[in-house]
Amino acid sequence: MLPATHRPNDPAVPSTEDAHLAEQGSRLLAACIGRGPTARLRVIDGEKDITVPVAALHLLVDILAQMARGNAVTVVPINAELTTQQAADFLNVSRPFLIGLLEQGKVPYRKVGTHRRVRFDDLVKYREVSLADQKAAADELTRQAQELGLGY
Repeated sequence: MLPATHRPNDPAVPSTEDAHLAEQGSRLLAACIGRGPTARLRVIDGEKDITVPVAALHLLVDILAQMARGNAVTVVPINAELTTQQAADFLNVSRPFLIGLLEQGKVPYRKVGTHRRVRFDDLVKYREVSLADQKAAADELTRQAQELGLGY
């Protein structure tokens, strides 16, 4: 269970019991998801069916799977603006490294007073490009190693 002081934007850090329940729930929910654009749910305490997009159920399965692994989870709208520390945490880099990316123009940002704000969707785009570049570099190194007969 989440603590009574949990706020909606705080990461949900699961207890051991929560992780166990999340693992079971993730498996059961994933097995129930249909192929249509919507799904109907019924909460035992409720009297009405709830119709939700299947995409939302897939997200819920992902959230439960992360919680089952003991990972903290939070939901960030794609158009949210993050602080530089939040952005650095998302990219798993140091804040000074992120500031360098911002100042080099590799990630767009705006200033609010003296503080920088970075849009979440810009971080996602940067991460996708960065991962693609890393894969291309690894592929090139593999190709060169094969040409040289290094056993890769």
